[in-house]
Amino acid sequence: MALEQFRLDGKVALVTGGNRGIGLAIARLFVEAGAKVMVTGRSLTADAQELCANDCAAWVAGDVTDPATPERIVAATLDRFGGLDILVNNAGIADSGDFHDFDDARLAAINDTNFVAPFRIARAAIKPMLKKQSGVILNIGSISAEVANQPQLQVAYNASKAAVHQMTRVMAFEYASRGIRVNALAPGYVVSDMTKGGIANAAWNKVWTENTPMGRFGQPEEMANCALFLCAPASSYVTGTVLTADGGYTTH
Repeated sequence: MALEQFRLDGKVALVTGGNRGIGLAIARLFVEAGAKVMVTGRSLTADAQELCANDCAAWVAGDVTDPATPERIVAATLDRFGGLDILVNNAGIADSGDFHDFDDARLAAINDTNFVAPFRIARAAIKPMLKKQSGVILNIGSISAEVANQPQLQVAYNASKAAVHQMTRVMAFEYASRGIRVNALAPGYVVSDMTKGGIANAAWNKVWTENTPMGRFGQPEEMANCALFLCAPASSYVTGTVLTADGGYTTH
């Protein structure tokens, strides 16, 4: 049946930043689709705790900017569920401000979280995938990798997400012949902790909404639906692509 192509039965997934927002929605949907899911983040939220009360999900705390975290969370996934088939590199932060005033500490925080950490985590996760010549990596990028956002100014954030998109394409090229698919999801403005400040700002909200042809913000569950497609057998011939889910924002 066609719907079976969207099932993840027998698969094990690791979702970073899975304690809230898009990551939590992805973790929930993957469990619903039959996967075992290791959820990781800096803090265990009530929602993540509820999800991990299910035998199909477990929690491991981890700061993705710590160089020791990637190997540790991958090892925890292997120990708990006996394998690793899917990695969702979702953890990320945003920061905005004038380029000429953006200091090195803020630059390092953005780069270490949004690019260096996903690089290291993918590097750790791909090793068990190579042993069985099978696996899927999904990197969460952003429409900010492709456009200049307004009214906020965020050169560092946009550049970090552009690096994620290019990493995705080159990884896909390198590992396609070894049974590993690598794709990215580029959300537009989605209701989450990352965007709540801008959504609450009437001026920013107006600009964001007016620049989105669908005239609304996305929901984490809508991003999870896209993630499921990219990680399920339904997308078995898809690798090296960036799927944009932005309500039409990048059409103009």
